[in-house]
Amino acid sequence: MLFVLLWSTGFIVARYATRDAGALTFLFLRMVAAAAILWLVAVATGAPKLSRSDTKWAAIAGLGLHAVYLGGVFIAASWGLPSGLSALIAGLHPVVTSVGALVLLGERLSAAKWIGVGLGVGGVVAVVIDRLEAGVSGITAGAIVAMILSVLGMATGTLVQRAKGGTMPLLRGTAVQYASAAVVLGIGSVVHEGFEVQLTARFWWSLLWAVGVLSIAAVLIMLWLLQRRATVRVSSLFFLTPALSTLEGALLFDERLGALAVAGLGIALAGVYLTTR
Repeated sequence: MLFVLLWSTGFIVARYATRDAGALTFLFLRMVAAAAILWLVAVATGAPKLSRSDTKWAAIAGLGLHAVYLGGVFIAASWGLPSGLSALIAGLHPVVTSVGALVLLGERLSAAKWIGVGLGVGGVVAVVIDRLEAGVSGITAGAIVAMILSVLGMATGTLVQRAKGGTMPLLRGTAVQYASAAVVLGIGSVVHEGFEVQLTARFWWSLLWAVGVLSIAAVLIMLWLLQRRATVRVSSLFFLTPALSTLEGALLFDERLGALAVAGLGIALAGVYLTTR
């Protein structure tokens, strides 16, 4: 529950951060800062070192978990996609992860869990339909494509982490993940945005929250869970984040929901219950 609470704020941060910096520029700075902090903490505490294999797979997982996933979320936010809707689309990744875990990792799901995954999808679709009918601005083809790529990146990174990162030392391994993502995001920020940033108070607060709460606290909790729980059980927690992100968006950005959207959130929550019970 702590992970779900922390993770849900990421979509809010994306809305704030992209007002003063390019999406990829902000993420590059976030990855560099988080990687440096974690590596320094690992050295200071004598944390376990990485093997060559751990380093390779951590770098690969980092591209999906951080470069592609976060890049899609932040680009969609910069194009005006509401934070609640971003969270709902991102919440579809457990479906892709479930299929991938079944095919690639041999993890089996009971009939009830498959029903739960289906309910999660249905709930997300209901909210998207509600938002489209309400004529909410920011729902463009480009933003939706960015979020689809985000979902695929998250699912791929999760599967790689589960399959190959079971013995990865968390501190140094996560630092490597961020470093590999920073390389890709840094190139993208220069080519696509010209390294756009305005050093406002809002930017610094957004960066502080993104690094300390999201990139360090929330991600370490997620990786810890993946080392101890089945992939589908962990990824299904993401069905819960849209409900919190939507409430946060309503409070901070006046994003409102219709009856269909509220029903969709309830259906998605029922899906989470079935997949995690």
